[in-house]
Amino acid sequence: MERPILYVAITNHGFGHATRTASVAATIQKLCPEILLIMVTTAPRWLLECYIESDFIHRPRAFDLGVVQADSLKMDKAATLEKLLNIQKRQNSLIASEVNFIRQNRVNLILADIPFLTPLFAKAVNIPCWMMSNFGWDFIYRDWGGEFIAIADWISDCYSKCDRLFRLPFHESMQAFNNITDVGLTGGSPRYSVDDLRSIWGITAPIEKTILLTFGGLGLQQIPYDNLRHFPDWQFITFDKSVPDLPNLIKINDPKYRPVDFMSVCGRVISKPGYGTFAEATRLGVPIVTIPRDDFAEAAFLLEGIVNYNSHQILTPTEFFQGSWDFLHQLPQQPIQSQPIAKDGNEAIAHAIIDYFQAK
Repeated sequence: MERPILYVAITNHGFGHATRTASVAATIQKLCPEILLIMVTTAPRWLLECYIESDFIHRPRAFDLGVVQADSLKMDKAATLEKLLNIQKRQNSLIASEVNFIRQNRVNLILADIPFLTPLFAKAVNIPCWMMSNFGWDFIYRDWGGEFIAIADWISDCYSKCDRLFRLPFHESMQAFNNITDVGLTGGSPRYSVDDLRSIWGITAPIEKTILLTFGGLGLQQIPYDNLRHFPDWQFITFDKSVPDLPNLIKINDPKYRPVDFMSVCGRVISKPGYGTFAEATRLGVPIVTIPRDDFAEAAFLLEGIVNYNSHQILTPTEFFQGSWDFLHQLPQQPIQSQPIAKDGNEAIAHAIIDYFQAK
């Protein structure tokens, strides 16, 4: 029997889509090692290797761009529109080159998060395209109005050709999709023991005074790090390489470590609204401190998700950027829902894919 081949296409925006999809890919590989993974993304190989422990093929290609951003909170809509129009113009050649690759490599199934051209690849080679996400790019762009409405219509039409959507929690309705399966939270799990992390990284503060600062692959330039001086007996952990040297700020500069690895030693995670961080913290029951993002339509669903299912503090931008961070002296609010959220998204998607291959 030929080896089953899964083509995994990931949206070209930040690191969040890459890490949540790599978590699912890693689960597939653990449960069924004979499936060959082709990871199609411009995310760096080292990032994928932080999640996928065995071998895979890395194909660095981009079929979408998400949003052009200067950092984690600033968006450039004009540049985004220009690049989207360029993708639309090159659509046929992008599809042709990928269809050629998919045929040559005898791909059996596409899993995508959530580049809109991938269902068209699948239709051209007559294989299924399954997708996973909590939002579609049509939803994000439609919210911007104007010239983006026609772009959103084009993308919705592409999504309508998808064979199956695994809809993640904290989601919009995703009404362009015709066949939706709701699943639980996805994400990575810590790889190191609490004692090892505390010892290796010199973490001596108690858990309630240990805080993870994480703002995704784009970073956030204007974090008021000076506020950390008000908390000399606390410790803060960051993956940002451009931070000042402060006695209570621990910089994680070893690429084998991921933010999720440190969540279990922290009393809170301070983050921009992002599915990956929110999902991993909620899976582990670590409270989230965040700020709203009025200009990013997905943020309202993410905030509603953590208000319902995780302990939380939602700050105003003024409290975060101009305040003295007194919120750290207050206890997080409890989640509204008494029933916990499902946390089995990795396994649910992995089992569906393995079942598909075994039925062939």
